Amino acid sequence: MELARRVASLKPSSTVAVTNRAKQLRRDGVDVLSFAAGEPDFDTPDRIKRAAIAAIEAGQTKYMPTLGDQDTRQAIADKLTSENGIPGLGFENVGISVGGKHSLFLAMHCLLDAPEPGAEADEVLLPVPSWVSYRPIAQLAGGRVVEIETNSADGFRLDPERVRSAITPRSRLLVLNSPSNPCGTMYSEADLRAIAGIVHEMRDVAPRLIVLTDEIYEKIVYGDTPHFSIGSVPEIADRVITLNGLSKAYAMTGWRVGYAAMPGDAGTQFVKAMGKLQGQMTTNIPAFIYPAIRTALAECADDVARMRDAFAERAGIIHGLVSAIPGVTCPRPTGAFYVFPDISAHFGKTTPKGARLDTALAFAEALLDEGLVAGVPGEDFGGCGARCMRLSFACSEEQIRAGIERLGAFIDSLR
Repeated sequence: MELARRVASLKPSSTVAVTNRAKQLRRDGVDVLSFAAGEPDFDTPDRIKRAAIAAIEAGQTKYMPTLGDQDTRQAIADKLTSENGIPGLGFENVGISVGGKHSLFLAMHCLLDAPEPGAEADEVLLPVPSWVSYRPIAQLAGGRVVEIETNSADGFRLDPERVRSAITPRSRLLVLNSPSNPCGTMYSEADLRAIAGIVHEMRDVAPRLIVLTDEIYEKIVYGDTPHFSIGSVPEIADRVITLNGLSKAYAMTGWRVGYAAMPGDAGTQFVKAMGKLQGQMTTNIPAFIYPAIRTALAECADDVARMRDAFAERAGIIHGLVSAIPGVTCPRPTGAFYVFPDISAHFGKTTPKGARLDTALAFAEALLDEGLVAGVPGEDFGGCGARCMRLSFACSEEQIRAGIERLGAFIDSLR
């Protein structure tokens, strides 16, 4: 079978690959403790489920407008205005898609063009380490990814001056993700205002530059730094697309609800383009999910707070345990549900079964095979991620303690 080059050359998601392998081992009876999946271990709140069930029983099971019904899109616009401070939003500035990844796919394909022969590609400025899907989706859409490196000493936060240095006339998108997957850290309001200031200052150099901010973990924050939306900065508000969804904060990963929003006339044009592309792909999400979205946004703040408090407790536990392992360094998590420890001090060592650990991938594979702990190797996250491994603490305290004990024992066994 001859496949299209763009698909044949597409690298699979390392997160999905590790998660699937861990699940298969568990099905085979192997006692694997998985820290791979970015999925809350909580159930969807009952009020959300009841809203969907009631909609089904009321017959809300037919086709809907491609980007969602007006009431639900307006509810999201109202949320973004009141909670995030983003101006100039109505229902026409919001599009609902099949999960946050689909919203990202649509946004990039609406904004990036494959270059004409001999021309330079649109540039996507990507701070790294970053979520594994940004790069391949940007490349599928015809963009050229320009990495901007961050480091663990600064909590993986982007230096605004490095943004200035990276911007060129070909710059089309600046991708931000706060709180961060995989890093578990986030930008402060001051950080984001500084980045916004540079985007504004460089508008004559890069007049087509749009900020694409992924805020899917916005409600899973703890510590002294509250979440801040860069789309609320007036100088660049009309140049910011905000991506979000209900998967993480409301424990609705399987419901597949994502959305994108952009204010003003430019936002209306962008959302219409989203609708055109989505109309040739999935059309609308299931009709009975829309009342569940409205219920989640309006009635479930207490459920979100309960889950956030649990994640905050787990964050402290896993950070303390991981940081106590000799040779492992790990920034304190302040958002999302990941730690991203640097395990490179153990590169060059050998496991009891003879596996040589020269890379994060080799470390993660041996940890799964010999230590029965699944984590995601850091290479695909880019930049200094090649020295790290992502561990999700979207699991019980008992599993965290048992899994990090196994990790420590595995490292202690290396020679």
